[in-house]
Amino acid sequence: MLTPRWLGVAPFFLFALMFLILPALSIVFGAFRAPGGGFTLDNVAGLNTPTIRGAYWVSIRLSFWSALLGCAIGFAMAAAIVLGGLPRGIRSPMLTFSGVASNFAGLPLAFAFIATIGPAGLITVWLRTEFGINLRAATGFNLFSTTGLIITYLFFQVPLMILIITPALDGLKREWREAASMLGATGWQYWRMVALPILLPSLLGTFALLFANSFGAVATAFALAGPQLNIAPILLFSQIRGDVLGNPGLGYALAFGMIVITGGANAAYLILRARAERWQK
Repeated sequence: MLTPRWLGVAPFFLFALMFLILPALSIVFGAFRAPGGGFTLDNVAGLNTPTIRGAYWVSIRLSFWSALLGCAIGFAMAAAIVLGGLPRGIRSPMLTFSGVASNFAGLPLAFAFIATIGPAGLITVWLRTEFGINLRAATGFNLFSTTGLIITYLFFQVPLMILIITPALDGLKREWREAASMLGATGWQYWRMVALPILLPSLLGTFALLFANSFGAVATAFALAGPQLNIAPILLFSQIRGDVLGNPGLGYALAFGMIVITGGANAAYLILRARAERWQK
């Protein structure tokens, strides 16, 4: 019987069981289940096709670059807020906006970027009419491509980085900087030998989380580019709708592969975050 102190978290565990654990177990069993009900490796072996391998590779590249750029830009912005001497009144609105923007995805985000820098977007038309600059012809930029999707993903990747890395930057004690200065260390030496080694687990962990966040995103990608963009989430979405493959076992295997990749990235985040929290105590 649950004690009163466990009643408050019981809905969370129930929700996780019903919508996370049980579906994940169903996917794992389905990936290794033969049409007749026995065990088979044919479903997983079926992933070794050019189309599916290409989809995974494009998804990994997309997730890597959006996570890397999100970490770099978000870290610079968070450092400016926490350590850059900006007015204190900027921090609260920035963190509030980051909390909203980090959850802004799907169709609204895709529409916002199409309306802004799409082929007939506000900025695209303004550059062409006022300055004679054809954005696509001049730079080769295409919003409905992997590069366009990376730029779109940065809208929620950068704010997520700011939210996660700001507490880690707050954890850098002033005494460490003062001690390094008293020993004759320059600002670059302090960052290279003290601050960055301390922040490295947080940075790597956040990179892993942003990678998983991008790898599992499907609504924004599908709304922006449609089924012609060959990435794993869209391929899985098409399988769920019955548009392609026509093989439920292969669909389970495709989802299983995504679980392995995102699960590994999230596990890395949790491990690295635990290591980073030792310095904040």
